[in-house]
Amino acid sequence: MFENSQKLFIESQRFIPGGVNSPVRAFRAVGGTPIFFKEGRGAYLWDADGNRYIDFVGSWGPAILGHAHAEVVRAVQERAAKGLSFGAPTELELVMAERLCSLLPSLEQVRLVSSGTEATMSALRLARGFTGRSKIIKFEGCYHGHGDALLVKAGSGALTFGNPSSAGVPPEVAAHTLVLTYNDGDELEKTFKAVGNEIACVIIEPVAGNMNFVLPSTQYMRLLRDLCTRHGVVLIFDEVMTGFRVGLGGAQEHFGITPDLTTLGKVIGGGMPVGAFGGRRDIMAHLAPLGGVYQAGTLSGNPVAVAAGLKTLELISQPGFFDRLAKTTGSLTHGLVAAAKSCGVPFSAASLGGMFGLFFAEEVPGNFAAVMTADRDRFNRFFHAMLKRGIYLAPSAFEAGFVSAAHSDADIAATINAATATFSEIT
Repeated sequence: MFENSQKLFIESQRFIPGGVNSPVRAFRAVGGTPIFFKEGRGAYLWDADGNRYIDFVGSWGPAILGHAHAEVVRAVQERAAKGLSFGAPTELELVMAERLCSLLPSLEQVRLVSSGTEATMSALRLARGFTGRSKIIKFEGCYHGHGDALLVKAGSGALTFGNPSSAGVPPEVAAHTLVLTYNDGDELEKTFKAVGNEIACVIIEPVAGNMNFVLPSTQYMRLLRDLCTRHGVVLIFDEVMTGFRVGLGGAQEHFGITPDLTTLGKVIGGGMPVGAFGGRRDIMAHLAPLGGVYQAGTLSGNPVAVAAGLKTLELISQPGFFDRLAKTTGSLTHGLVAAAKSCGVPFSAASLGGMFGLFFAEEVPGNFAAVMTADRDRFNRFFHAMLKRGIYLAPSAFEAGFVSAAHSDADIAATINAATATFSEIT
């Protein structure tokens, strides 16, 4: 079934470390050989062996309209014919900046970059430059790209600074990062009481998607906002994943919380490499060339990528778009829960907008430790059985899934039918 993918993977390992250009693609978490894809249209992917899949990864979030949407492709083709890159200002950058600021009121100014990682790295540097402080807070299980200060795991106890979670990250860099428990208000208050005036910023996924899908409570998010305000700490919402995915106003609109800075990516590129960070004008004024915080990028605001993003933002801004998307996603999760229950399999699921999480656990987890108690072995068997039935899910028990506007009722029904058969197998 996967003969060509297997051959390509063997050959790739000769020239690419691990055979992949991003670790999660290697299928190390679930076992087996990664699938090599050659085409995507709408809600479907085709692999190198000609197998078709209903896709719930969506390039890890950007494909909110489905793959190869005709209007997005046309926008890219028309823009590419006029030049791929200039390394100089273009009107499209202004249009994109205006559009982002109009959709997210917390953005008074914004700077375009080329990736979500670049956006979060730059936002951290800006927060440190603005406050004159060095320490940052992140949360266990949240991923914000592969910047050194963010590749940090929890320390040995409360109020201890983190340890590097990657080789190549100096301990003295990790020592500036404090890792807290997601959704734990008591720990948050104690930490701010102890070191709040030393913290430059708090960076958080306002809906976690990198320890699977985990929602914080509204009370917790309000507490976080209040503590940051009282202690002069910059609150950064990492909406690279949730921005224009859980709703047109992002997670900040859902919770009614205004962050000081926001990082964006994925959907704003429509499948091409675009990132952004922005927020309060007084903070953004510290960026070069106005201020002393340096940030630059040869391909920042690339006109072809921005054209794809602008067309995507235009289409998802149409009335009723997110209502339909949320309904489709809810139909998927509710159907999967019902199917698992009918087969006697402990299983839970949750969603917001076009983003969802699946857990082989009785209840949806609220933090990283709870996620770790879910049955990963059963997820791995579920993943491979679904793959053979033509359903492509994230190849890890620790990744959220994504529904697109291209998914039909028939696609959802086919997925639930496949899951029912699979749950019966793994009971």
